[in-house]
Amino acid sequence: MSIVKEVYDMTECCICNEVFTDPRVLPCIHTFCLNCLLNNGNDKQPGDDMPCPLCRKEFTIPANGLPGIQKNFFMEKLVAARKLSAGEEAGHILCDVCRSDEARTSEATAQAKLATKHCFQCKQSYCDQCSWSHTKIKAAASHVMVEIGKELQNEEIALRLPATCEMHKGEEIIVFCLECQLAICVMCFIKSHKTHDCSDIEEVSIDHRKQMKNDTDKISELMEKTEGVLPRFEKEQNDLANSLCDIEREINMAADKQIATVECEGAMLLSEVESIRVKRVKQLDTVKQEVEQHMVALESLKQYSETLLSSGTAYDVARSANSLHSRAEELMTFDVINHVDNSLPSLNINFTSSTLLEVKNLVGTVAEEGSFPRILCKQCVGLLCKLGLWFSYNINTHYT
Repeated sequence: MSIVKEVYDMTECCICNEVFTDPRVLPCIHTFCLNCLLNNGNDKQPGDDMPCPLCRKEFTIPANGLPGIQKNFFMEKLVAARKLSAGEEAGHILCDVCRSDEARTSEATAQAKLATKHCFQCKQSYCDQCSWSHTKIKAAASHVMVEIGKELQNEEIALRLPATCEMHKGEEIIVFCLECQLAICVMCFIKSHKTHDCSDIEEVSIDHRKQMKNDTDKISELMEKTEGVLPRFEKEQNDLANSLCDIEREINMAADKQIATVECEGAMLLSEVESIRVKRVKQLDTVKQEVEQHMVALESLKQYSETLLSSGTAYDVARSANSLHSRAEELMTFDVINHVDNSLPSLNINFTSSTLLEVKNLVGTVAEEGSFPRILCKQCVGLLCKLGLWFSYNINTHYT
């Protein structure tokens, strides 16, 4: 996958399906437009719990409301890279210098306003003439210029201006406070973190990158294991159909041998079998949905981590590493094999034929064994909610 294709996939909000505007990242690492979150949680108040629109993991709304959710600065970088890369968006970027000149209004000048180069340090786009003039300025001699409309590489995205402090404008973030787990500038260090254990953010990012790489490798292994479980659902459904077909055949054969008065009971038994089928299929679909949802969470975290590793600056990595690691550990606590095995008890349905001498059940009975537990303890419910896998469990089935 090219870097442009990867950037395009990651920079679209899954709610509005548009390019992110003011992207905000939730504790589960999923990112959404702020307006999409506001529309999704318009009935929520600060301090309320709100589920992630994608994985349903709940988070607490900050004291200042949804606008207080942390910005995803790394995603903002990717959005900017997308606009500069090859594609329709790149062809509509205007020269910032020409656009500021209100005297130019002719059609010929309008064509000259299309930007062809972008300066990362100045965060401005220039046409050919303005970019040539910009490079002649002594102060801009070391600035990094990239060609707009050309597919950007990882190293070009990473060459963007280092992150600057929100509290102290223009101050570059080069320090990481190990005690507060915050990326800060020198002024922040002097005023608030001087007595704390701090380190160079580049050095801290090295350890964080190793941790993220380790988590990503484990997530990849877990994805393979989870993906291997999915084919079991189709087999189970086929086995269920075959088993119930045999039961139906026995019921029909027994009912045909009885007198007409037992046909009503035979129909009732068939209805019971159909009810079992519906419950079993519904349970299979429910557990499959759980596994697929877990797969989506794993894929989302893996893709975000890999892109951050390949395209993120030290600031991006240091700022996101802890939350990514926590999310990875949380996902890896879910043992998908045991969950599927425990969620699908053994299936053993038997048909017992009766004789005409019996007052009841002249045709026979259908017995359903291996019922699914409908009552969960508080601890299990809490775990399911934590994993974002809470559903209404009320169907009985199992894997053979």
